[in-house]
Amino acid sequence: MTVRVQEEPFDFGAEANAFATGRTDAGAVVTFTGIVRDLARGDLDRMVIEHYPGMTERALEKIEADARARWDLRDVLIIHRYGAMGPGDMIMMVATASPHRVDAFEAAEFLMDFLKSRAPFWKKEITQSGEEWVASKAEDEDALSRW
Repeated sequence: MTVRVQEEPFDFGAEANAFATGRTDAGAVVTFTGIVRDLARGDLDRMVIEHYPGMTERALEKIEADARARWDLRDVLIIHRYGAMGPGDMIMMVATASPHRVDAFEAAEFLMDFLKSRAPFWKKEITQSGEEWVASKAEDEDALSRW
């Protein structure tokens, strides 16, 4: 199990390769990467993500432990960035390894749903017209109900 909260960019290919290569304990590896998008207005300069050190890592570790309790997982990787990022930059990555694909996929979805709604990160969008904190979305909260 690896949880990293970091300001610096990460190399998705290198992380995914290191997570999966040589693995003999799992028949399935699932990865997900979140990327800064600019779909709403087309004028996003950057997104700034803030967090509370210590509390954030504990929250991510709890979400990861909950996933392990529900699915047969051999390994989990969670990387989440904070600080300023531009459109196209990678924000976060989740990887799961399991003997079975269903467990790997479902655990990755569970992790993403809970990271999106329960992890203590705060996002602010900086645009050409000003700054705005990103509010939580009802559909993200609704996604938790299936778990």
